[in-house]
Amino acid sequence: MKKLLGLLPLSLLLGHLSLAQSIKVVDKTTLEPLTGVTITAEAGSTQTDAKGRADLSQLLPASTQIRLNYVGYQPLVLTAAQLQQQQYQVNMVQQSHNLGEVVVSAGRFATQKQLVPQQVEVLSRRELNFMSQPTTADVIQQSGKVLVQKSQMGGGSPIIRGFEANKVLLVVDGVRMNNAIYRGGHLQNIITLDNSVLQRAEVVFGPSSVIYGSDALGGVLHFHTVQPKLAEEGSKKLVSGSAFTRYASAPDEKTIHAQVNYGRSKWASLTSITASNFGNLRQGENRQDSYGELGVRNYYAARIGNRDTMLVNPDPRVQRPTGYKQYDLLQKVLFKPSESISHTLNLQLSTSSDIPRYDRLTDFSGGKLKFGQWYYGPQQRLLGAYTLGLTGATKLYDEAKVIAAYQWLEESRNDRRFGKDWLSHRIEQVQVYSLNADFTKSITAHRLQYGLEATYNGVNSEANEENIVTGQHRPLFTRYPDGGSSMHSAAAYVTHTWDIAPWLVLNEGLRYNYVGLDATFEDKTYFPFLEDKLKQRNHAVSGNVGAVLLPGSGWRFALLGSTGFRAPNVDDLSKVFDSTPGNVIVPNPSLAPEHTYNLEVSASKTIQDRLHLEVVGYRTWYRNAITTQPFVFNGQDSIDYDGQLSQVTANVNAGKASLYGYSASLQADVTGYLSLSSSLNYTYGRIHTEGNDIPLDHIPPLFGKTSINLQLKRVRAEFFMLYHGAKKLADYNPNGEDNLQYATPQGMPAWHTFNLRTAYQLTPNLQFQAAVENIADRYYRVFASGISAPGRNVVLTLRGKF
Repeated sequence: MKKLLGLLPLSLLLGHLSLAQSIKVVDKTTLEPLTGVTITAEAGSTQTDAKGRADLSQLLPASTQIRLNYVGYQPLVLTAAQLQQQQYQVNMVQQSHNLGEVVVSAGRFATQKQLVPQQVEVLSRRELNFMSQPTTADVIQQSGKVLVQKSQMGGGSPIIRGFEANKVLLVVDGVRMNNAIYRGGHLQNIITLDNSVLQRAEVVFGPSSVIYGSDALGGVLHFHTVQPKLAEEGSKKLVSGSAFTRYASAPDEKTIHAQVNYGRSKWASLTSITASNFGNLRQGENRQDSYGELGVRNYYAARIGNRDTMLVNPDPRVQRPTGYKQYDLLQKVLFKPSESISHTLNLQLSTSSDIPRYDRLTDFSGGKLKFGQWYYGPQQRLLGAYTLGLTGATKLYDEAKVIAAYQWLEESRNDRRFGKDWLSHRIEQVQVYSLNADFTKSITAHRLQYGLEATYNGVNSEANEENIVTGQHRPLFTRYPDGGSSMHSAAAYVTHTWDIAPWLVLNEGLRYNYVGLDATFEDKTYFPFLEDKLKQRNHAVSGNVGAVLLPGSGWRFALLGSTGFRAPNVDDLSKVFDSTPGNVIVPNPSLAPEHTYNLEVSASKTIQDRLHLEVVGYRTWYRNAITTQPFVFNGQDSIDYDGQLSQVTANVNAGKASLYGYSASLQADVTGYLSLSSSLNYTYGRIHTEGNDIPLDHIPPLFGKTSINLQLKRVRAEFFMLYHGAKKLADYNPNGEDNLQYATPQGMPAWHTFNLRTAYQLTPNLQFQAAVENIADRYYRVFASGISAPGRNVVLTLRGKF
């Protein structure tokens, strides 16, 4: 017994020494364990495991110091004495610029960002959570790299390099969202993507038609949702989850979110749900004189006793009605029978309440409000996708991915004139089937990527009028062909990357595209002048050639030449409606695809891994741009439409334009806890005519973002400024989609906001966030928007995980 007691101090000492040889590495602000941190010393190297731990017994005390490296984090060098002083727990801080960052969207497979000649920006899950924004549209806006137009609070239309709506491609988990009825005006489809479940968001700037085909003229927004996690090696199961609740004062937002992951050794399930409730949005109080009365909401429409009434708004800063509700569900199941094969089932559902179209509800006619009602019906999106992932070298590929997807979407427009009883309903349903097969193969210094894509879009359009007093219904002409319309496409592509030397990489690619469209007009009560059927077949070839030069000393240069195309869709080709009294738009079967030709040059310099400077310049030649102009139909320039002689107009390829611009950015790690970042973006665009040049629409003014970031133990803070230059009236397109009627007589004034957001890690599993946006409560309106931006906004978020 005495011998055993004598051995006790020795065993405790040995245990202490054993623990002392184990290091734990965590994120300094979130306390989250970092997996895969490389630890090197004179005696060798090792890596941290899933819990952020690593055994140093083989490295210490044979080495006097160790070095820690982790992608995206500032490197650390520590001595054995420092490790002991820190009780063998090391805190690492994120870098302001990630030199080893990889991107997927530029080529559908993971590629190191610095080897891609095209400009790409990435928002990680950590950044998305820290932003804590209500919608994905707001996330993109606050990045400072993309401007977002809004016509109502439940919306958001990204503008990339002077292109918007159906000229910017949205992609989620490898499946294209753009469908046959994406229009040339402003869109709101991006809000159907729940930013609470995004693993990362990637923005690809400039034409991307080689990889993605039609619609990617301005660029691509590719959203990747979180993946289910398998149980760790040696464990039977993994149960984890997270949740948050958020309140924001300006939109009176209440959001709750929860997700649960259950994983076994070969399969895993991830379930997520998000529910949001928005009230009426309050705009800023402090106004520049140049805004005049723009945005002041003195009256709003209400229905009292079967009669429309203009009520006085008790607070003109409150934009009513703007509130709505939204619900988002995600279910993923991963089955991985071996290291080389994975099967993923991806189900996403997004639905909303009615969403008021605020800009239309503020229009006046004859001294009174023009509309008593104008709202989008529930915006519904259902995605079902199956993904087969294959890894392991074969003769055909090193990695392969096949995605089969089905999407069902429904949207509607509902409007009623003020003082009238008839409410118009126009409902569109779209079913989309798609198949993508992508492969990559490396052969010495060469890397091939190739693939096939096929899609089918079926569109069903219905319409009726409802008497809100009697409940009576009567027929109404549809927005799209009542007999149905469809689009189908097929494409094949190949890209080649050649690592000629460690300092020179060449990249080129080619894609063939085929797009067909069919539309049938059955009931021609309203359109007796139309043919029964409309048919179109288009072919296009897209290509790019690029080079990346890495001469050393932190320099990087890139040059890219690329083409883009967009085939006319159902909205372009077969929409029939009176845009203004006395005008009617008719189909134009000879409408051809739009094309762009782009040149992009970039240069960047990294100094001591602490300062990164980058400048990107581009020029785009835009040909066959689709514009609406007077037209001759069956030899007539005017036809009888709905009992009125109306001028015939149509979408035609009459536009020839050019754009150029630049973006500049800076990221600097001033100290181990303080960093700076700033970005600036400028675009100029003109339509070339015989007489003179006309401003191109969708061209944003100068805009950007500057931030000061602080990372302390358990604490993260960002003080940032968003800014937006003036858009002069002379720079608006007189007939475009820039909402000239919602600008001041001088255009849209410049604005800037000061903002602060913070996060405090209460425990490793509980975090509290607080933010104040638009601290000065400044009134402003983003270019081309029909709704004013939020005033001072206090945002409180509580996050937990297990």
